[in-house]
Amino acid sequence: MRAGDLLRQLDQRLLPPLTRAVARLADGSTRPRLLSSTALLSVAAVLLTAVWATSRDRSVGDPTVGEVTRVGVVDGDSVPGYLRAAAADLAALPSAEPRGGTYALVSLDTYLPPQRLTAVLGDVSVSEVFGRVPLPGRQTEIVRIPALRVPDDVTAGMAELAARKDREAADYRARAAESVGDSDLRQVYASNAEVAAAEADAYRSGCACLYAAVVRAEPTALRVVAERGEVRAVDPAPEVRRLDRTVFTPPLPEQRDVVRPPADTALPEPAPSRSGGTPSAPVPVRTTDVPSAPAPATTVPTTAPEPPSSPSAPPPSPAVTSENAPAEGSAESTTS
Repeated sequence: MRAGDLLRQLDQRLLPPLTRAVARLADGSTRPRLLSSTALLSVAAVLLTAVWATSRDRSVGDPTVGEVTRVGVVDGDSVPGYLRAAAADLAALPSAEPRGGTYALVSLDTYLPPQRLTAVLGDVSVSEVFGRVPLPGRQTEIVRIPALRVPDDVTAGMAELAARKDREAADYRARAAESVGDSDLRQVYASNAEVAAAEADAYRSGCACLYAAVVRAEPTALRVVAERGEVRAVDPAPEVRRLDRTVFTPPLPEQRDVVRPPADTALPEPAPSRSGGTPSAPVPVRTTDVPSAPAPATTVPTTAPEPPSSPSAPPPSPAVTSENAPAEGSAESTTS
């Protein structure tokens, strides 16, 4: 019952006695103190009822507000340990699951092109896929592509990514040209322009860049997917009810022992400090912010990024969720 209904019922019960009391006072048959006491008690009852009803109304709603579910790995995790745990969870998944199936994170053993996903994932329902351009020795952005229709949605998402990467490359080149008096800054901009241009070319060609997917299916169908050769793990997540409040972080195919961010060999060497030590080289992360996620994801379509302001922090790509951007060690509602 809402607060308004309760207050109306309270009025119907309290007003008639109050009216009678006022009438008796007019006849002089009741002490004035009685009216004051009754009025105070009535006001207190109305206020207490309103507060209780309001609190009760606030408690009715979505109990998951503010909660974020995380599925996958974080920096420092053992990859073999994660794979074993995912296999055990899948085996223990009861066959009688809620109607509509269970969400699961499917990690692939290698990077695949869009056309291969249909054969690997079969007829399970796909929500989104994860990808990155695997350039040797370079950090590249992890992206998350909504994909209800595979491979059509994936191909369209790659085309949008290629256009965005072209804009990024042009912006980095312009920044490099403006950095006349700072050779290190110019080198960082030029390096980022090179990476963005390579990513654009790869996505435009429909590259083998996809390495994970979020699917939903019955436990039996998930176990069938797990048996396919290109599939590394199927991590069921029966606790997931809403994708917009879930962060998926699948391991990269090249991560075999421990989840850690790869080094970027093209970064300039840092200058020695005055104390004689050599500070650690900054690692630019081309990902978007997702609170507490080990490697956040960018959802397409997106807009062009803001330019960076310093050589140690190239601009993150605009993003989703989803949502704190740690280094690109693993794949962010809720990508390298």
